[in-house]
Amino acid sequence: MSTRKVDDLVQALGMTGISRSAVSRLCMELDADIQRFRSRKLEGEYPYVWLDATYLKVREDSRVRSMAMVMAIGVREIGERQILGYDLGSAENGAFWLEFLRSLVARGLKGVRLVISDSHQGLKQAIQSAIQGAAWQRCRVHFVRNVLAHVPKGAQQMVAASIRTIFIQQDQASARAQLGHVAAGLEKRFPKAAKVLLDVEEDILAFMVFPQEHWRQIYSTNPLERLNKEVKRRTDVVGIFPNRASAMRLAGAVLMEQDDEWAVGKRYFSQESMAKLMSRDVNERQPEILLSRVS
Repeated sequence: MSTRKVDDLVQALGMTGISRSAVSRLCMELDADIQRFRSRKLEGEYPYVWLDATYLKVREDSRVRSMAMVMAIGVREIGERQILGYDLGSAENGAFWLEFLRSLVARGLKGVRLVISDSHQGLKQAIQSAIQGAAWQRCRVHFVRNVLAHVPKGAQQMVAASIRTIFIQQDQASARAQLGHVAAGLEKRFPKAAKVLLDVEEDILAFMVFPQEHWRQIYSTNPLERLNKEVKRRTDVVGIFPNRASAMRLAGAVLMEQDDEWAVGKRYFSQESMAKLMSRDVNERQPEILLSRVS
């Protein structure tokens, strides 16, 4: 907010006006809190990580730019959800995503089993480079939209319904079989849509090797998109930020508030379901552990 708006607000509360220096001091204190939040150590393991971006209008070099604000949230091994980090860049490209992910790893991000995001090519490559060994789940919601882009509007509802039958299967093997059946049915009328479906089989069904209790939350970026909407709701009031620092300040305040609410709220996943995930990972790695002991 500008000094004038803060002054108007203070006077509306029945107090005297506030000076420009007082506003600057308050901003500096808030900036310090946000910087501590952004640089804090990430403790424990984060089996699930969601990544997404939203865009804000920021004035820079005497013109208004649309800048990418990237965000990451994660679920710890005990089922608690946390804001992992955020940053603001000129563009949502691979280099920016890679720098952001490496900063999370440097702060202690580890134990990632699955990363959920859209299919931005630069982001996908950054995930492979910075978070090695993690599976990748392409957001199901974005994927369906991509398929429907190759289908006439009048047939989109029917095609969407047939695609949904893939995801109601009880295991990955059944889902793969159903995906092949749906693609075969689309091949004659909508060959491009069928090709898109077959090409991304591995990416859209990755979530099915994890505990079924988690499927609804880990097959898309919806958990993070709801947070994006809250950030946009607050930032849209500003319209155009005067600089990057002001955008980072407001978004950071919103994210800190949300992180506090998650900390005192209900666990995102139950401890019992997370125990299934962690024990499954240990069992899968047991042969590898035994082999290393023998060698």
